[in-house]
Amino acid sequence: MDDVGKVEQEYGEEQIQVLEGLEPVRKRPGMYIGSTDERGLHHLVVEIVDNSIDEALAGYCTEIDVEINKDGSCAVTDNGRGIPTGIHPKEGKSAVELVLTKLHAGGKFGGGGYKISGGLHGVGLSCVNALSEWLEVEVFQDGKHFKQVYNRGIPQRDLAVIGESKKTGTKVTFMPDAEIFETTNFDFDLIKSRLRELAFLNKGIKIIAQDHRTDKEEIMHYEGGIVEFVEQMNNNKETVFPKPIYIDSAVDGGEIEVCLQYNDSYNEIIHAYANNINTEEGGTHLEGFKKALTKVINDYGHKLNVLKESEKLSGEDVREGLTAVLSVKLEDPQFEGQTKTKLGNSFMQNAVSKVVVEKLGEYMEENPREAKELILKSVTAQRAREAARLARENTRRKGVLESNALPGKLADCSEKDPKLCEIYIVEGDSAGGTAKQGRDRRFQAILPLRGKILNVEKARLNRILENAEIKAMATAFGAGIGDEFDISKLRYDKIICMTDADVDGAHIRILLLTFFYRFMRPLIEQGHVYSAMPPLYRLSKGKQEVWCYSDEERDNALKEMGKCEIQRYKGLGEMDKEQLWDTTMNPAHRSLVQITMKDAVEAESVFSLLMGEDPVLRRQFIEENADLVTDLDV
Repeated sequence: MDDVGKVEQEYGEEQIQVLEGLEPVRKRPGMYIGSTDERGLHHLVVEIVDNSIDEALAGYCTEIDVEINKDGSCAVTDNGRGIPTGIHPKEGKSAVELVLTKLHAGGKFGGGGYKISGGLHGVGLSCVNALSEWLEVEVFQDGKHFKQVYNRGIPQRDLAVIGESKKTGTKVTFMPDAEIFETTNFDFDLIKSRLRELAFLNKGIKIIAQDHRTDKEEIMHYEGGIVEFVEQMNNNKETVFPKPIYIDSAVDGGEIEVCLQYNDSYNEIIHAYANNINTEEGGTHLEGFKKALTKVINDYGHKLNVLKESEKLSGEDVREGLTAVLSVKLEDPQFEGQTKTKLGNSFMQNAVSKVVVEKLGEYMEENPREAKELILKSVTAQRAREAARLARENTRRKGVLESNALPGKLADCSEKDPKLCEIYIVEGDSAGGTAKQGRDRRFQAILPLRGKILNVEKARLNRILENAEIKAMATAFGAGIGDEFDISKLRYDKIICMTDADVDGAHIRILLLTFFYRFMRPLIEQGHVYSAMPPLYRLSKGKQEVWCYSDEERDNALKEMGKCEIQRYKGLGEMDKEQLWDTTMNPAHRSLVQITMKDAVEAESVFSLLMGEDPVLRRQFIEENADLVTDLDV
């Protein structure tokens, strides 16, 4: 752990400052944690972990354990100094109780507790306490084991010593309140994803995630920090130079870490963070990074005579194929809006820009061969971008991407309100014909595709725009493609991928999802993409008929029905229109799986594996994950 956030002052009860009471949280939980759905539920865990991370940033914590217990509660333990246990001089209560019962009571308001911290508003522990059916806090400090219990935010007794202990730290165990949350069921994978991110961003810290309901455990410990983050995202990709470029620089009032590496894809991936908060909307630090990257590559392009004096590469050109993580830590971060997703500190733009220009410049000087290769890649990107612009203009001139020029093979629905409409993307003309006959034409549209669509992971935009199947989808959806995608023009609320339940069908589904992920990402981000789940088996005995969607369902049905006729469906074309409607298209009976973007890192990794150069790995993944949608989790 470096010394950037090292605190000189003591961290005691006098550093805890109190701003206001706790009661508003239960009345308006959304104001404090964003929502009361699954996202808000998991935010509780993050709030507690953030406190432990703050201890790590201050140089006092090296290990954090997060456990989901069998009873559904969650426990977070760290080996930091422990919440101060002394009596607060003004409030007459233990500092532990103040932190857990008062909003804005914490060491983050100029009291000298922390110089650098992620949780800005100091509402973390008190919010979790207010929104929990019960909560137990244990502190290990000064050779003693302290404990206090709360019910819906109300202390049941004073903080008390219940034993001796040689360790130090804090353990918070809480049961989310079913009166508040729509669900109280923790998703281990969701928690694990955020913890992995924190482990990457804080090199050397060890985070252990355990789910005692399923006996799952994962240990996340990355001595390489964001270097390992970038390497993981570039796993299964062909990189332009073998090792990532890593920059780490202390600046006045903080620290700047950058890691970047190029691969041979055409996509740009930059994850930017400020004090461990994912700044999804960017901000000054990201602006400084992009500006510096463009400047350095242009400067060296001219210096190495790869670029003419009059030629200049754009930011898009120099970022093609880039995978980068930018992490800044600063004492007084200013975030725009309550969501804290855009950094606003103006000095950080110049600070990041200066550091990147200097350090990346040194790399280019010391590695002229890699520098030249990178500049040539950017020049190729510029030419391809110009070709894509011409292709886009050409398609627009011909009306190819306009919604009033719908593809001939589209069987559209009669309803005009997009919120009520859905479109099935169907594999092949045979299944397409059955789907057209079996659908409810009032609100269901059918678009059959011939064969596998283009693998967009290996193609630039100009080639993608020339692909007939992609043009058909883009024109049918009506919202454009790539940088010009406008979701407000979307003609259907649900886009449903309906492919055969075999390896080929799974491959087509992956190609479709990859295309949406790369060129129509808001479709996935805003929950418009679904996968239909056609049945695998039809069991019949006399007039009795049972449809089974998995081998397990088939086996259970067999136990109940005894001897019966079993039909295995490999393709949608094997069903007649009534069967397809009843099992796969009727909203009253069908199973749809919504495609989400829970984990960007895993999504990038899975897409790269599936759409990369190694067909053996791809086929193995598909065969091991026959359903492919829930496992893909993009």
